[in-house]
Amino acid sequence: MNYDNLPSFGEQKCGFAALIGAPNAGKSTLSNQIAGGKISIVTHKVQTTRARIRAIAIANQTQIILVDTPGIFKPKRKLDKAMVEAAWGGAKDSDITLVIIDAAKGLNDENRNILKLLNKGNAKNIWLVLNKIDLIKNEKLLALSAEFNDFFPFEYSFMISADKGHGVKQLVAQLEQVMPESVWLYPEEQMADIPTRLLASEITREKLFLKLHDELPYSLTVETEKYTEQKDGSVRIEQIIYVQRASQKKIVLGLRGDMIKTIGQQSRMELAEILGQKVHLFLFVKVRDNWMDDPERLRQMGLDV
Repeated sequence: MNYDNLPSFGEQKCGFAALIGAPNAGKSTLSNQIAGGKISIVTHKVQTTRARIRAIAIANQTQIILVDTPGIFKPKRKLDKAMVEAAWGGAKDSDITLVIIDAAKGLNDENRNILKLLNKGNAKNIWLVLNKIDLIKNEKLLALSAEFNDFFPFEYSFMISADKGHGVKQLVAQLEQVMPESVWLYPEEQMADIPTRLLASEITREKLFLKLHDELPYSLTVETEKYTEQKDGSVRIEQIIYVQRASQKKIVLGLRGDMIKTIGQQSRMELAEILGQKVHLFLFVKVRDNWMDDPERLRQMGLDV
């Protein structure tokens, strides 16, 4: 997204800002808000983001590359470990680290542990971003910011609502000011650095997350097996939904196939809007009980193993 109405800070610049924090803190919502479009999928369920996804925004002469990372939590399986490593890798490799905090949760044990780990790591230029301030009384925000800054030496602090857009312009203006002088790494019109096949998988996974039971989404993944441009300008996409058990396959399919049909329709409509072309989407459901520990499945999701 272009922020051309911001104050200009000189020559062409470009840099990376990693968004890290606990699951469901609002990292993907903020990334989409700054980029001005659907880059990362967003649901109310935790651990929706699984891989590092780069969104791109332009502020005058500055290209800001936002690295949306998975939420940080205690890993148990290979999938968990790969997700957490992706988050820390995003922070280590960036010019700025934005710690996104759900203001309603405050300085709880989860956020304390993240900040303690940040203190031991290689992240630099760490900023506090208190999110979801529209859900908190104003008189509590300054005290909450002071509490976080007493616990950790943040370079800057911001109070925002990523969902409503409140405070985001001020955050972008500060990012523009501090980014290093550099040629741009992406064309001006590009909004994201994510393979189209992976984006297609993510859109379908979002629909599954939104439609299925609370316990099921984390047990499934989506792979785009075929992505074929057709002569008439449309695209044919074939995707496999992997689940861990036969009982989960029945849930995904639904009674008489109603659930998979609804998910396919919703995903196809959104993909057509994003891609700007007609989409023929075919979904298949397969049982693979070990997919969370399968290196090939994790690589297909954009994770390093």
